[in-house]
Amino acid sequence: MTLKIHKLSGSVGAVVSGIDVRELTDESFADIYGAWLNHLVLFFPDQHLSPSEQRDFAQRFGSLEVHPLTEKLEDTPEVTLLHSERGGRADVWHTDVTFSDTPPIAAVLQQLSGPESGGDTMWANQYLAFEAMSDPMRGFLRGLTAIHSAWPQGHPEMKAERPAVLRHPETGREALAVNRLFTTRIPQLEQSESDALLAHLFTWGERPEFTCRWTWTPGDLVIWDNRCTRHYAIGDYDSERIMHRVTVLGTYISDESERVQRPHFAETRLSASSAFVRS
Repeated sequence: MTLKIHKLSGSVGAVVSGIDVRELTDESFADIYGAWLNHLVLFFPDQHLSPSEQRDFAQRFGSLEVHPLTEKLEDTPEVTLLHSERGGRADVWHTDVTFSDTPPIAAVLQQLSGPESGGDTMWANQYLAFEAMSDPMRGFLRGLTAIHSAWPQGHPEMKAERPAVLRHPETGREALAVNRLFTTRIPQLEQSESDALLAHLFTWGERPEFTCRWTWTPGDLVIWDNRCTRHYAIGDYDSERIMHRVTVLGTYISDESERVQRPHFAETRLSASSAFVRS
């Protein structure tokens, strides 16, 4: 069979057919890797990989993470078990593990079983989200950082700060780098300013014209670039769903993103609202 790649939407995502990922040649993997950088999310229907096969495919993209906060398989700890009835739902727009100093560059997700209808997943292209902004807004954001926290997962002590706009280390394109689940503060701004700006950026980056949507069947395999996307697992189902996920580590941010940032805003007084600040 011949490797075929066709776009899933006008903005992000492509479906790969004519390939069994267990049998990739160096040439076919190079084609897939290039398509991944170009389309950001690749969908491989009907693969039905074992945990070790999924791990081995993911390992071609980089070193693998053993996720610090999720349920893992005993024999293949690189593979995370996502069970919808044991906390394995993610129905908030987010980018994976941005509260870490070294977030994953990619995730490889496979559905083992799921509902007959519902449970689609959406992805949003954060290159386009940034590029669609006005020049003054892009310039403003380039001077800001964002604080990301694992407080939704019960670990508020796990935090990271990095630029609000990241330059991709392989493509050189800039991407909006905040997300609704983990980003808590723009520290260069006063709290109410930060809240208002983040609310705008969350909604902006989730606009339908930046997205694609995938309807799962068992055996489907997906890989996405975590450096320039957000995703959302729609929770419109009642029956259980079981997924296996492997996350890939690597260079998350270009050195060119580490430009001089504006200093943090200095709070001058406390108020009653200070008790509700997520830092």
